[in-house]
Formats: sequence, C-alpha cells, structure tokens
Amino acid sequence: MLQTYEALVDKDGNLRLLESVRLPADRRALVVMLDEKPTGGHSETALLSEQSLAEDWNRPEEDEAWSHLQQA
Repeated sequence: MLQTYEALVDKDGNLRLLESVRLPADRRALVVMLDEKPTGGHSETALLSEQSLAEDWNRPEEDEAWSHLQQA
C-alpha cells in the first residue's frame, strides 16, 4: 500500500518528516520536491484530516476518557 507523508527538505538535502512513522521493516521511498517554500501556520495535512479525526474524537466515550482533565 502506498502512503504519503509530508516532509521538509533543508538546503543541505536533509529530509525531516512532519509526523512520526512506524514501519514493520525497511521500506523504499520516493521523494517528490515541490516547487514552493514551506508555509507557516497550520499544515494542509492537519486541516484535511480534521473532519475524519473529529468523527473519532467527538464521541461520548472520548469525553468520558478525558473528563478527569476537564475538572477544575
């Protein structure tokens, strides 16, 4: 299965993934360089995943699991 991860490449060619990745074994990777500078603020990946994460996070079970942190 192909997966896409956002990363930054500095001027020296060092690659830094913007999220942690766990793999069962070594994998090949292809790097596509975009012709644009990194943007500040919210990452596009975070904005695009917000709706699917909300489906998981906005449930009564999640509210109950984290309720101890909301007590003043």
